[in-house]
Amino acid sequence: MEMIEKIKKLKKERNAVILVHNYQLPEIQELADFTGDSLGLSIEASKTKAEVIVFCGVYFMAETAKILSPQKTVLIPDRDAGCPMADMITAKQLCSLKEKHPQAKVLCYVNTPADVKAESDLCCTSANAVKMVKEALAGEKEVIFVPDKYLADYVSTQTNRNFITWDGYCPSHVKILPQDIRKQKELYPHALTLAHPECTRDVIKLADKVLSTEGMCRYVKETNSQEFIIGTEPGIIYRLKKENPYKIFYPASELAVCPNMKLTTQEKVLWCLEDLKYEIKIPEQTILRAKKSIQKMLRLHN
Repeated sequence: MEMIEKIKKLKKERNAVILVHNYQLPEIQELADFTGDSLGLSIEASKTKAEVIVFCGVYFMAETAKILSPQKTVLIPDRDAGCPMADMITAKQLCSLKEKHPQAKVLCYVNTPADVKAESDLCCTSANAVKMVKEALAGEKEVIFVPDKYLADYVSTQTNRNFITWDGYCPSHVKILPQDIRKQKELYPHALTLAHPECTRDVIKLADKVLSTEGMCRYVKETNSQEFIIGTEPGIIYRLKKENPYKIFYPASELAVCPNMKLTTQEKVLWCLEDLKYEIKIPEQTILRAKKSIQKMLRLHN
């Protein structure tokens, strides 16, 4: 409690806001001014009068917050908290792919570095990717979709589109196997299965609903169902239980933990606020170009 009080005091002194991703540890979720998915958090922070943003998530998420709030100081409590999927593609690799397909439009998942967003025509989230393809890219003959091949595969089944894809994926979501889902369904026959679109096609086929993290949170609140098998990083179950105390949640797989999401601790949040260290720095030109791909998405998303 002493540490939490110190964090609250410093947060007020720094005029800071603490953003916490759904996969973070419970002790970090308890510090949050806002809890949610990466883009939603960045949008919320951009609307505040805070001068400092502390992003408890992974590096690309803090970069997105900086892109949307370039005038604010954006900090990440652990600079080693990266996203393996985001790190699977670089701006140089994307430029090489664009050279091979000069007529193609580039759709990048929000789970990408800032300089990859800067080389893209349009950004998307797991929640709106289908809409982006149907509405913004309907007339395009070729679409490069990076970096997640499984999200691209899911969107292709929903839109009847073939994409030029990259061999990227989320190491945590691919640990959820079809046999895990079948086992949980046998154990909990009344539970609905919710799967994230970063899961493999074989897992998605077994799901009752395919939803983003925020989609899962909304759906669980709205439905009358009482039991759920959660096919994503199990850190979200803490929030689901907190918001729905009379409902029951089972992880699809205990192995689907993202170790980088668990690097943030209360001590690191405190140190981050004390020293204003691990600030996210992005070249101005990269911010301007990356922001265009995000703003195009936001115009359609809203």
